[in-house]
Amino acid sequence: MPRLFRFCRNAREFAGFGKGRGAKAWHSGGLLDAERGWRHAQRRQKGNPDMSRAATTGIWVIATGVIIAFLYWTRAILAPFALAVFLFLTIEGFATMIDNWTRFLKIGHARIIAILLVLGGFIGFIGLMANGIAEFGRDAGEYETKINGLIQEAYDVVHMTGAPTLQELLFNETGQRFFATIANATGDLSGDVVLILIYVAFLFLAQSGWSLKLDNIFPEAEARTQVREVGEEARRGIESYLWTQTVISALITVLTYGSLLALGVKNALFLSALIFVLNYIPTVGSIVAALVPPLFALVQPSMPVWVPGVPPQDTYIYAGIVLAVVSFWQFSIGNFIQPRMMGESLNLSSLVVLLALAIWGVIWGIPGMFLSAPLTVLMMVLFAQSEGTRWIAILLSSDGNPQGKGGLHGERVTADAAQDGGA
Repeated sequence: MPRLFRFCRNAREFAGFGKGRGAKAWHSGGLLDAERGWRHAQRRQKGNPDMSRAATTGIWVIATGVIIAFLYWTRAILAPFALAVFLFLTIEGFATMIDNWTRFLKIGHARIIAILLVLGGFIGFIGLMANGIAEFGRDAGEYETKINGLIQEAYDVVHMTGAPTLQELLFNETGQRFFATIANATGDLSGDVVLILIYVAFLFLAQSGWSLKLDNIFPEAEARTQVREVGEEARRGIESYLWTQTVISALITVLTYGSLLALGVKNALFLSALIFVLNYIPTVGSIVAALVPPLFALVQPSMPVWVPGVPPQDTYIYAGIVLAVVSFWQFSIGNFIQPRMMGESLNLSSLVVLLALAIWGVIWGIPGMFLSAPLTVLMMVLFAQSEGTRWIAILLSSDGNPQGKGGLHGERVTADAAQDGGA
């Protein structure tokens, strides 16, 4: 733009319009006024931080929309890969733990043991789920009779007639669409499991070359060190969260299984395994995990002999007792033990956890719900590295310090405070 104005001025002077009426005519044409206006606008934009801030905000909004759209449309590829990365980190966490406990094993041997443990746990979980479904299938007739009775009781309470049966509810148009959705999701999940295992295998194969690639991408030692520190911090946070969540879920599962077994709930092992998985979903998973056993207890064909009351009241009393016991374990461990074990590995606001669950659930579905907390932790760590995006990390954090006391920013703050004190 300035070159255009200089060119026009030179052309004006060359044509003899530098003086007299020609100059006045040129000025009346408004070109010099346009040049002055453009330069004045440039000075105003440089001197006005509000305009720069508004432009930055607009760019952030557009970039966020583009990223969300990209994540949504590529969810079939990125969601399994993200699950594979977190499974890889879980295995690495187990391997590190085994290596620390057994000094005589090399890290390679520890990784093999960790892989076998994770695969064995996964295969065992699939076996438990299959056995539980088969057990429910064997008693399907008794469950159907009990559910039909409950439906009739509900219609009697609201003084309605023509109560439908379970088969009528399941095999109508809505039920068929529901089962079709479940079948499609199950088929997609089966394909994703194979893809996730392939991803994990290639992540282990590519692990040895990451250090060399990082050296080539960041030739400067200072930049390379900073990137390593950020990566290690994000990795430690995610590994700590996954490990702590696994321990918490296992503790709740064991206590719930013992309680369900003592209360006489059928298929207690299947329900406990389901609770173990649901506890990985923040907030909502715990609520659903507390509701699943009482619902199964409600439709259980036969009640234990110790349940007080007479039919049909004993069914609701029994379900209420199961709900109280399961909720007790969820509430006590989730509110007293889990925060102490989590420490600063999560450091996310409760509102942010709930919003992240909803947003990632919309973007990636069920995998996004499972990964919502660790993905948000990763985002918080990355946003905290730049002064321009640190405010986002502060909003995401629970205590206003997105990297905790031991983070990189915490070290910088401590150093600055020490310098100020020395001065």
